[in-house]
Amino acid sequence: MPIVDVHTHVYPPTFVELLRSRTSVPYIRNFPDAPDSARLVILPGEDDPSMPSTSRGRPIGPEYYDIAQKIAFMDQHRIDTSVISLANPWLDFLPSEEAGEAAKKINDDVEEQCARYPGRLYAFGTLPLSAPADTVVKEIERLGSLNHMRGVIMGTSGLGNGLDDPALDPIYAALEKHEQLIFLHPHYGLPASVYGPRASEYGHVLPLALGFPLETTIAVTRMLLSGVWDRFKNLKVLLAHSGGTLPFLAGRIESCIAHDGHLKKHGKIENRRDVWEILMANIYLDAVIYSPVGLKAAIDASGADRLLFGTDHPFFPPLEEDAKEWHSVTTNYGAISTAFPGKEAAAEDVLGNNAVRILKLHS
Repeated sequence: MPIVDVHTHVYPPTFVELLRSRTSVPYIRNFPDAPDSARLVILPGEDDPSMPSTSRGRPIGPEYYDIAQKIAFMDQHRIDTSVISLANPWLDFLPSEEAGEAAKKINDDVEEQCARYPGRLYAFGTLPLSAPADTVVKEIERLGSLNHMRGVIMGTSGLGNGLDDPALDPIYAALEKHEQLIFLHPHYGLPASVYGPRASEYGHVLPLALGFPLETTIAVTRMLLSGVWDRFKNLKVLLAHSGGTLPFLAGRIESCIAHDGHLKKHGKIENRRDVWEILMANIYLDAVIYSPVGLKAAIDASGADRLLFGTDHPFFPPLEEDAKEWHSVTTNYGAISTAFPGKEAAAEDVLGNNAVRILKLHS
């Protein structure tokens, strides 16, 4: 049985160089009160000087950009294959005229890293979403010629106006045509004001634990309401963090749609695919949820055959200096084991077989 990690990030050297060259979010920098600790600052507002230094970004070491460290992490946690992807903020922040070339360089960088470890690394490519749509489509087509690419990673902003933006239709069409799966990952969370005036006292817990999952749920619901799934019936999307809160809220979303007078008046209730059909036909969920309760909701919503193991490496490392295994990984292993009592084959499918089949990896 292979173990395949589909949610694992890397900041390749070309991307690290780009972030180090910047002076505003997103960037890598050293703060005066922590001069020996380079920090990756990627979330809006993370560089507020009034915040404690430990809340400003996160320490960035070689585990973020040295691919040999990724392999060592895989060996340590019994992971046979990883499908690596650029982590947020991707390339959303780049000027339109620079994005296309930056995406090519980063994707070629990642492809070269995968080629160093045959059979162990595959990747989701990065799209130049701040560029014109035809530039994005060309990169989608080019990714199909790279041996190790198995789809693309996208954030929820799309071209800047969300994933229900009609301007994304040619991009969705190209992804559907070339059978490129989208790994949808949050980045912006929710406005900082929703967390209250004391939010900075709580580190990154509120935006990561609550903001990210709700961002994903909102993005997918906007796709549903705008008819993306009706226009592109074969579009495939892997949702990070077990779909955010989508499995739990799917019934409430459907009920609100069915009772909305505005949608009914404009003919958007009848003759549409509902969220339950899309969860079973178009959406895959990773297993990065850290509890059997969340996993069972994902299984009930989308099916055990559509659930894929992930670690979210290099984020959430253990805080203990002498820890050998990462708690974030062992917790996911334990949750999968608990969610499938007496069903070893189903657990093995989630740990690797599903990914091999869905992403067409080596057997």
